[in-house]
Amino acid sequence: MDPCIFGKKFPSASIRVIPLVFMAVLIPIYEFLVIPIARKITGNPSGITQLQRVGVGLVLSIIPMTVASFVEVKRRDQSIKNPFKPISLFWLSFQYSIFGLADTFTIVGLMEFFYKEAPLSMKSLSTSFAWLSLSFGYFLSSAFVDIINCVTEKITPSKKGWLHGDILNDNNLNLFYWFLAILSAINLANDLYWASWYKYKEKQKLRQRINSSQILLNMEA
Repeated sequence: MDPCIFGKKFPSASIRVIPLVFMAVLIPIYEFLVIPIARKITGNPSGITQLQRVGVGLVLSIIPMTVASFVEVKRRDQSIKNPFKPISLFWLSFQYSIFGLADTFTIVGLMEFFYKEAPLSMKSLSTSFAWLSLSFGYFLSSAFVDIINCVTEKITPSKKGWLHGDILNDNNLNLFYWFLAILSAINLANDLYWASWYKYKEKQKLRQRINSSQILLNMEA
């Protein structure tokens, strides 16, 4: 890809700055604009619940994988058609910006969930679980590259894995992105299942107070 953006060379290793910039911009907008509007609609002091935020983030995490697949097809077609005029690195900003939006919901939701719902003596430990899950995800994504190569080289007629070599045009990186999108959709379904079973501490305390009040009223009656 052409690393020049607006006439200046953009370091490829600095692409990960894009979602961080989006998070720095979107988090204040989320806190001071989105939450007050959601609070008026839902009546929830937090706007939406912590697990709902995580769910929104997981939905958004499916989109950049899909976008990345189409961008990779465009990059490969242009590289084969005209190797001396590759597409701009700016095309990657679309998927990375959506990643930043997804992380805004997911990370903020996870941090708030662990901090509010964890026992008092485990709040510091529980908030680390959010970052632990991210690090585990990065490790697992690297493992998926080897797993996908081992599986696809056995089922494809060419006997070559989707990510078998260093020449990107000979690989099927777009199919790997589709695999990650499907995996994200499965992850979303798994999250929705377990989230539907979860009972928030505040709601449980409120129900206990209501039940206690009803018992006292019945005893007085």
